[in-house]
Amino acid sequence: METTLLGRRGVVLTLALRPDGRLWAVRGDEERAVWVRRCFPWSEPGHYLSLRDGDEEEFALVRDPAELDPASREALERALALAGFVFEITRVLEIEEEVEIRRWRVETKQGPRTFQTRLDDWPRSLPHGGLLIRDVTGDLYHLGTPAALDRGSRDLLWAFVD
Repeated sequence: METTLLGRRGVVLTLALRPDGRLWAVRGDEERAVWVRRCFPWSEPGHYLSLRDGDEEEFALVRDPAELDPASREALERALALAGFVFEITRVLEIEEEVEIRRWRVETKQGPRTFQTRLDDWPRSLPHGGLLIRDVTGDLYHLGTPAALDRGSRDLLWAFVD
């Protein structure tokens, strides 16, 4: 998957998540395999993502993924998911809508979790058929195969799944 971003000083940056699972960045004549590192402040874990090469050199900085085009955000989110920065949802227990917020209660491979998303933040469909959810603190939650979940979980997710 390739996507084009506008980098520093107007230089075009292209990201590609290749079949081997590595994220590659191309800027001008430079091409490097990169990995994503979250930067401070930890109070905003979904912002300030540093793309670093094998020598720990920063190749690019993504201040806010929301400023990226949808394909760029997806490439970064998939790279983060492959890097293990996500919780794997195994069961959905409750989804409650409150004022401006949606509260989720789920079971994950890492244990039970409760998290919140904004009402206008919907789960993102992934090419392999799964869903990726970003909570208000920037944590990522992955649903690999929504159709394989138990009936109660599927019933709660019906509004989010095609």
